[in-house]
Amino acid sequence: MFLNRPVFMRANRKVLCCTLLALLPILAHAESSDADSATLRATQAAHVVHGILSYARWPQQPEVLRLCVIAPTEYADLLWQDHELESRQPVQAKRLLVDSPLLETDCEAVYLGVIEDSQRIALFSRLVGKPILTISETSQACSEGSLFCLSISDEHVGFKVNLDAVARSGIRVHPNVLQLGKRAGPQP
Repeated sequence: MFLNRPVFMRANRKVLCCTLLALLPILAHAESSDADSATLRATQAAHVVHGILSYARWPQQPEVLRLCVIAPTEYADLLWQDHELESRQPVQAKRLLVDSPLLETDCEAVYLGVIEDSQRIALFSRLVGKPILTISETSQACSEGSLFCLSISDEHVGFKVNLDAVARSGIRVHPNVLQLGKRAGPQP
């Protein structure tokens, strides 16, 4: 059987175009679903962060809790929204550089994004023993000195807690929050 090549190619193009047009809504839905999923994770992360902050008590409790966000972050965008009811006190979020001297004087809490290992270690060395609650987006930071580390998957946002770092900070965290978090690192 001999097929007329131009007719055959036109038919293939029509089939291909029809197939692509049929798949377009599915692909658009998958893309919006990914965006919805990312927004949901960011919302859940913000709820977890504000929940942790609401159950923490500093040696001198501030009227407005100053949350400093450091480095590129994936889930911090919603931390600037008003979560006063959730946190039981106003939270003022601002971005700072990792080497800013204001971290030690103008922040009750630090939300840490992705930075180099050497910068993270230097930061935790600066903050050790100070009443500054640290929350990291990466779970490895808990073993390096962060008080809390977010544990984020497609289905769930939880957190890990470094009990040693919490004890050294001087910040009191409600025991139920400590029990909810997975313990980071080897525990005795």
